[in-house]
Amino acid sequence: MKNIRRFLLALVAVLLVACNEDAFLQETPLDFMSGENSYITPADFELATNELYYLARWEFYCNGDRSVLDYVFGTDIFWNGSSGNLISNLRSDYSKSGTIAQAHWDKLYSLIAQSNTIISRLPASQLTDEHKESAMAKALFFRGLSYRTLAYLYGGVPLQLEEVTKPKTDYTRATREATLQQAISDVKYAAEHLNDITQVKDGEVSSPAAYHLLSELYLAAGMHREAVNAASMVLKNPALKLMTSRFGSRSTENPGDVFWDLFRTNNQNRSTHGNTEGLWVMQMEAGVTGGGTDLNSIWSSPGSYLLERHCSPQTGLFRMYKGDVAYFPFTWPIGDYTGGRGIGTFVPTTHFAYDVWQSDFNNDIRNANHNFVRKFAINTVNASERTKCSSDFGDTLDIDNPPAGFTFLTGEGNQTTFPGRYLLCYQTKCTNPYDYPSALIANASTFELRSSAGGTYQDQYMFRLAETYLLRAEGYLGLNNKDSAAIDINAVRTRANATPVSSNNVTLDYILDERLREFGVEEKRRLTLGRLGADVFYDRVTRYNPYYTNSNAADPFTKTYTLWPIPLSAIESNLDAEIKQNPGYDQ
Repeated sequence: MKNIRRFLLALVAVLLVACNEDAFLQETPLDFMSGENSYITPADFELATNELYYLARWEFYCNGDRSVLDYVFGTDIFWNGSSGNLISNLRSDYSKSGTIAQAHWDKLYSLIAQSNTIISRLPASQLTDEHKESAMAKALFFRGLSYRTLAYLYGGVPLQLEEVTKPKTDYTRATREATLQQAISDVKYAAEHLNDITQVKDGEVSSPAAYHLLSELYLAAGMHREAVNAASMVLKNPALKLMTSRFGSRSTENPGDVFWDLFRTNNQNRSTHGNTEGLWVMQMEAGVTGGGTDLNSIWSSPGSYLLERHCSPQTGLFRMYKGDVAYFPFTWPIGDYTGGRGIGTFVPTTHFAYDVWQSDFNNDIRNANHNFVRKFAINTVNASERTKCSSDFGDTLDIDNPPAGFTFLTGEGNQTTFPGRYLLCYQTKCTNPYDYPSALIANASTFELRSSAGGTYQDQYMFRLAETYLLRAEGYLGLNNKDSAAIDINAVRTRANATPVSSNNVTLDYILDERLREFGVEEKRRLTLGRLGADVFYDRVTRYNPYYTNSNAADPFTKTYTLWPIPLSAIESNLDAEIKQNPGYDQ
């Protein structure tokens, strides 16, 4: 009888399971983290939001060469000094199966995916309504930032607005206009629901940061009145103003000025030295695991911000000759005003290095030698070589007025003219003279650096109030209100001790030149020109950067190169719909 009873009970159990097969197969994690129980508590969402900051920093600052080279090459600011034959190869650089097209696409869609996961999981979470609103605002900010960047780099892209929980192979491209409108919608919510900048930690996004981005997006969409209004929300905030007096960690040092102070270690944040100009500052913690700056290697992934590496010269390869006598005036790398451990990849165009400074070359503090180095102090550690250099041409080499009677080796391909990869004018905001992390200093008496140097080791401005003024000026220009545009431009120029611009001289070209003067290597120039569209982009490159227009008749700069191609992998893996390629990349 017992055996029969056991058999019947077992049979009933089997029948019950058979009737609810889905429930039987459903795994309920009880003692380990999974996708089902990882987005429940406030702590869960704080970790998830931290991932957004991590991914954004990786894309814009810590993705090796990709975070530096790709955002400025092919624009009006630099040419490639590391190319021995001084010929560009845009067809190869911007191949649809190449690294550039793929790397940024993948990183930006990873940021979108993380944002969508947060958004989709909020309704079922344990967060209060207030916390849900805050988490939503942060996620939408980063999603909007990502779609904005994709629109500038690739044009219209597929819009994915929900968490993807199963394979999807039927994406189609939205238009550039629709992509921008989605970004506007996301960032507008963020601007209206994020905390004020006085209520957030250093490095956190805030309402003013979102309004700044929103102003930029409105400009991209041709909505000039809205752009002015959004920028005004930032500029009227009593907690924000341009820094106009010396401040911070090295404010007593000379040479120096307030512009120089903006870029010194620990000076970027509100909490450290009261910087009221930084709207959103990427935090770089040297030598801290996950801090964005690896002191053992610049090639970790994600790794250090390689701005110094590419923007400052490789002075150790510079040579001077007088007859048969060779001179070696520089030891490399040294953490002084010669540029640390640079390799001179970026050689400034004549327009950036000289043309934009003509009216105020000697009085604009942004062009002072401690901000834009043109005169290099001899720093060779070889005593006899230093004596020879000093006796024959002095203690300083001015690349604008090199000593007579010498020939020079200034760059690859036996280049003899300035600027070249081995000696070029560069902005010290990419480096930090005499203030490197101690772990990178090989010799404290001479300030020689270790081979692991080459990064930029201070926090970085993602958005800065000076840019908000120039965005609003651009909006006013679009409304044909040149008087107000001039007032905003002059707020920036006055701080720089530059001659005020008259309203009659305010043009889009003038604003773009002012951006070069104020931001230079700090700016992701491709995003600015991409925002303004193919016509402006093409015009600026062909007028001001002969490297991309005259150097290679077989592959000249065309409007094709104002956008990157959609990665071939994204097209080929999308089996159930067509993602159309950008014009010019179909071959």
